[in-house]
Amino acid sequence: MKKLPLHLKILLGMLLGVTFGLLISQFEWGKGLVMHWIKPFGTIFINVLKLIAVPLILASLIKGVSDLKDITKLSSMGGRTIGLYLLTTITAVTIGLSIVNVIKPGNTISDETRTELLSVYASDAAAKQSVAAAQKEAGPLQALVDLVPSNIFAAMQDNGNMLQVIFFAIFFGIGIVLIPPKKSHYVKDFFDALNEIILKLIDLIMIAAPYGVFALLAALVAEAPSADLFKALGLYTITVLLGLLCMTIFYLILVQLITGKKIGFFLKGISPAQLLAFSTSSSAATLPVTMERVQEHLGVDEDVSSFVLPIGATINMDGTSLYQAVAAVFIAQTFGMDLTLGAQLGIIATATLASIGSAAVPGAGMVMLVIVLAQAGIPEAGLALIFAVDRPLDMCRTAVNVTGDASVSLMVAKWLGKLGKPKVKNRNDHY
Repeated sequence: MKKLPLHLKILLGMLLGVTFGLLISQFEWGKGLVMHWIKPFGTIFINVLKLIAVPLILASLIKGVSDLKDITKLSSMGGRTIGLYLLTTITAVTIGLSIVNVIKPGNTISDETRTELLSVYASDAAAKQSVAAAQKEAGPLQALVDLVPSNIFAAMQDNGNMLQVIFFAIFFGIGIVLIPPKKSHYVKDFFDALNEIILKLIDLIMIAAPYGVFALLAALVAEAPSADLFKALGLYTITVLLGLLCMTIFYLILVQLITGKKIGFFLKGISPAQLLAFSTSSSAATLPVTMERVQEHLGVDEDVSSFVLPIGATINMDGTSLYQAVAAVFIAQTFGMDLTLGAQLGIIATATLASIGSAAVPGAGMVMLVIVLAQAGIPEAGLALIFAVDRPLDMCRTAVNVTGDASVSLMVAKWLGKLGKPKVKNRNDHY
């Protein structure tokens, strides 16, 4: 076990977790055992990852911006980053709409199954609708207002305020660049050291990753709804997965064409982060590992990764955007609605903008889907139709989100001449 690479350890933990969950759920007392004695360890693992997410963003962004020396480099990097993120998000939504219109999974659901799904998950749908309603009542510039914190310490208390922390970190880093080095070097040295300490903490946390994902997957299987509901939504699930696969292939093609890096090299370097994203359903929780893998194993300069990845974890939700497009059309199909081209173009625009405001935590995509449905005039009660399979699909789309972030960081690094050889071959793999 000690000699296995990290990604194989995590994969083994996932497989054992699913197997254990399936076996133990056959017993009456099995679900209770998993919920009370195994799931808490998975929750602890996610909490530890979230614990260092904000300090990591703060330290790495301040270090990255202060290392630039020249503010013009920041605008160049920022422009390329945002441009690529918008391109990949629009591509993701377009792929999702294309596939769902070809397969038409909503046309296969019977009236009986639709009624059963609506009744089983009505309360869950209502909860998401109430959260989304509060967001829709805000003014058109509320997102810009929310970007600037009134109290940075209050902002750092909630992982949902990542954009506020990013704003402060960039602002603070610019301040360091603009004053003489002899006055700023103590502060800069502090954040450089803090960044290294956090990276070491990530190494320690990853020792427990296989056990954490075992607990998470075992709990997911034990809590799963009835198999009948999954069968009814099977075609919808296949549609989403096919779209996510196409999006992943799109990333791989871009990486090879722009950076010249082989697909195998990229996948081997980023696979532990992908598997962790799949297990946790949280881009924010996975961010520390994504940064470590991209820097140490893919050769992206820290200046680039510390800027591109934290921003990507908060605004680049390609997998989520694709899922929202598929889900919206799927729900419309189940209600017998025929969406016009204009309505579907509206979905592209809304899903793209919604992904920017989507928190990098489990289930956030469902809240933003309410806004997409409202824009297209699709009944919001249809959310209940997809709750049964939302969690496993959330896991898949989070893995795609992380893959997109890593891909963009490689491309930006290549354009800026900051893509080199990996610092270490297998920094974590020997654990």
